[in-house]
Amino acid sequence: MLKRISAAEFGDTQLTHSLDAQTLAQSQAIVDEVRGGGESAIRKFAVQFNERTDDQPIVIERKELEAAAERISADDLALLQRVAKRIGDFAQAQLDSVAALSTPVPGGTAGHTIEPIQNAGCYAPAGRFALPSTVMMTAVTAKVAGCEHVVVASPNPSDIILAAAYVAGADQVLAIGGAHSIAAMAYGFEGFTRCDLIAGPGNRWVTAAKKIVSGDCGIDMLAGPSELALVADGSADPVTIAADLLAQAEHDVDARPFLILTDASIADAVDDQLQQQLAKLPTGEVAKQSLENNGAMVVCESIEEAIAVCNRLAPEHLELHLADAQSVAAKIRHAGCIFIGHQSAEVFGDYGVGPNHTLPTAGTARFSAGLNVFTFLRIRTWLKLDQAPPELVADTARLAEIEGLIGHQRSGLRRSVQG
Repeated sequence: MLKRISAAEFGDTQLTHSLDAQTLAQSQAIVDEVRGGGESAIRKFAVQFNERTDDQPIVIERKELEAAAERISADDLALLQRVAKRIGDFAQAQLDSVAALSTPVPGGTAGHTIEPIQNAGCYAPAGRFALPSTVMMTAVTAKVAGCEHVVVASPNPSDIILAAAYVAGADQVLAIGGAHSIAAMAYGFEGFTRCDLIAGPGNRWVTAAKKIVSGDCGIDMLAGPSELALVADGSADPVTIAADLLAQAEHDVDARPFLILTDASIADAVDDQLQQQLAKLPTGEVAKQSLENNGAMVVCESIEEAIAVCNRLAPEHLELHLADAQSVAAKIRHAGCIFIGHQSAEVFGDYGVGPNHTLPTAGTARFSAGLNVFTFLRIRTWLKLDQAPPELVADTARLAEIEGLIGHQRSGLRRSVQG
């Protein structure tokens, strides 16, 4: 099922956020039209993509979210509440780990405050599957951060999506998707406040639109196809390995499941399990294409070689099915989220054990982190001088003179005159 290659053959990965020119051009045209045309342009695309009819509202308010929560089953509502609490508890623990700062500097004090983004936009895909988990991962985290206004965008939102938005504390749902929803959140329209930051994964048009509006508003990341790298030694269970790889592969045909083995003796057993489990998997057709098109089994001669492969790959999700998983985890430099040990299935991360499931893809874990409470925060610095000391005034004046900015020099020197 998985093509087998050696660690030497694996080489540097070519995983990138390669947005094709056509997608970028189409998204740019949509973003431009929405920015210029506002609600009329948004409604045009909503009707064109069968998201809304002419008489359906584009924006769904909180009272209607509450009504949707009352329409779903009591068991499903309780499920959403439990998951939202776990996500919120983890985000709160993250928030509690940072604090305002005040420290002495020459002539006074300086420091920083922790300031939340005011208006947050959260995108939740609804392509092959609607994802209430993503609604909660994004919106709950934004609310814990202290965002004043949180909107969720999701096309054709079902009651379970609306209920998830309600439980997450969202103020509104924008009932559209694609590039036009990103543009709507980035630039606003009559009766709808623009967002300061947009978070959440989406298809290639969503990703392209986020890239286009970045700078006019903040974005969390550019999310590509989902990835899982699973590192296993002889202690690993082939049945569990296959189940975890298939859970990744069923996302879509572009998903990227990688198995990195330090013990080639279990390779055949994993292959056998993949075939057996695929035959019984309702999403097996998609998973099979993903395995065949994008999957690989990388056979390594040592755990050190496996670690090197992982660090070159910088995967979104990294599962460690190893006898000494904890010590190996400490040697991983690049990964979106690490799942340590045989019991730590990546799907628990997907469905709200705590850490966020919106993670960097395509090797971007080398320089970025997954969505978290800090995504929705700003560290704002401040300075308060009671009296600028002579050395500071002199240093400032000389540096300004070196740079040819005499107005800067005079501004600094003015403080010595006032003193």
